Formats: sequence, structure tokens, C-alpha cells
Amino acid sequence: MKKRRIAYFRIIGALLVLVLLTAALISGITAYRVFTGQLKLNIPDPEKYPVSGVDVSRYQGNIQWDVIASQDIAFAFIKATEGSSYKDPMFDFNWEESRKNGIYAGAYHFFSFESSGVTQGQNFISAVGELSNDLPPVVDLEFYGDYVETPLSKKETRRILDDLLETLEEYYGVKPIIYTTPKAYYQYLLGGGYGEYPLWMRNTYYEPKMDWEFWQYSDKGELEGYDGKQTDSLEEYIDLNVYNGNFEEFLEEFSLTEEAAE
Repeated sequence: MKKRRIAYFRIIGALLVLVLLTAALISGITAYRVFTGQLKLNIPDPEKYPVSGVDVSRYQGNIQWDVIASQDIAFAFIKATEGSSYKDPMFDFNWEESRKNGIYAGAYHFFSFESSGVTQGQNFISAVGELSNDLPPVVDLEFYGDYVETPLSKKETRRILDDLLETLEEYYGVKPIIYTTPKAYYQYLLGGGYGEYPLWMRNTYYEPKMDWEFWQYSDKGELEGYDGKQTDSLEEYIDLNVYNGNFEEFLEEFSLTEEAAE
């Protein structure tokens, strides 16, 4: 009887090990598929988030905005400036053509850790000019270059960011939208008094946990209407976004009329 009990427990133990190994294998395969983009956990429910948009820069090359608009794209964030002097070479074209084709446009500025927030704001204002039935200006706060491994201090970053936000808010009379990544959000924004600013979160893995107005859920989107031609490369993808609400809420939140600016 004792030998039978030992054999029984050995069988149970072996089955338990097999179950654990199988679960680990499935988890590993799932994680790999998520990491490589084969499995998507980040696809927004179109009934819950019916207002879709893109964000673009020179990397999308030549854009046919009538074709983009025909694919149920309601809004577009367009790169305007970076730092204190750079202007995206495709901004003027993308800004004018997106609005002509009935898309609600928003211009964004890529935040620099290396220059004054005031001069960055002035660079944006100089490039974009006045807004009319458009989305608020956007500040894109994310890590780049050496700052990925050696981030600028929270105090210094917030000083630059506050000056930039204040410069834009004073000129345009609205609170800018802040675009950011989870890492930059927890490093710089959380607990910094930025809760009144509309938040545009990047998360290509799953829906953001913090309160957000816009969600960039994919940097591997593929639409018709852009060629991605660069001088030395070809960009295949376009970033995809959704608004956290329906179309009526979208218009109301940003004081937009039913017809996009032209």
C-alpha cells in the first residue's frame, strides 16, 4: 500500500510539473507574440472609441489627405517644431491639406531637454501662427538620445516644461495637450500639477491606466494615402490614435464646430 501511495504522488507531481511547464510555455509564446506584434492586446473597441486619428511628420513623406480622410480619420496631430529652432519641412503642407479635407488638425512640438521653454514656445508660435477651429497645441514629452539612459532631473525638466506650457497657453488661450510615454509620465508628470492638461498617452501594448483624452495605440498602422519616401529610407507605417469619447464629446471638449477648419 505504501508503494502505491508513493507511485500515486509521483504521478500527481509529474502531472503538476507538466501543467506548470505548459502554462509557462503558453505564457512565453504569448509574451513573444505581443512583443513582436503578432498578437495585439491594444486594439481599441470602435464602439467605445469611435473617433479615430493619426499623427504624422516628415517621415510619412507625401500624404494624400483626401485619401487619409476617406478612411474614417477625424483628426490628425501634425509635427510642427522641435526645440528652439527646428521646423518640420512638411508641416505647412500637412497643416493646410489636412484642414482642407475636413480633418480636425492639431500641431505638435517635440520637447527639448536642451533649450529654454520660452524659446521653444516662440518657435512653435512662429511656425504655426493662429489657430481657428483646430485642436490645442501639443507638447510631445518623451525621452530621446542620451536622455534615455541619463534622464534630466525632474526639477529642471519641469522648469523647462512649465515655461513652454505657459508661453503657449498665454498666446493661444487654451491649455496645451501633453503627449507622453508611460516612462516619462511617471518620471516627470505624475504629482507635478499637470492634471488639468489634456493627456495624450502612447501605449502600443494595452490601454493606458491613467485618465487620457487621446491614446496612441499603434506605431505600426498601415493606411492608404502616404508614400513614406525619405532621402535615405522608406517609412512603411503611420501612428494610429483614438479619442476617449464620442464625436459630440470630442467637439464639445475642444470647442470645435461640426465643420473642420479650411
